[in-house]
Amino acid sequence: MNYLKSVFNLYYEGFRNLTVGKSLWKIVIIKLITILVILNIFVYDKSFKSEYKTEQEKQDFVFKNMTKGN
Repeated sequence: MNYLKSVFNLYYEGFRNLTVGKSLWKIVIIKLITILVILNIFVYDKSFKSEYKTEQEKQDFVFKNMTKGN
């Protein structure tokens, strides 16, 4: 148990005394968020072909959206 406390204190004191590291961590977090947003938009995008398998489903979708009033 004393070992875990010393490991925790090592990391706690190290992160608390960071000066340049804090800005580097901010950059890393911003990059991760940016990458996840780009992946969500381009890689995990739902396309027309993947959502509707048959021609009838595609036609119904287009008809509903074309006739929908704004």
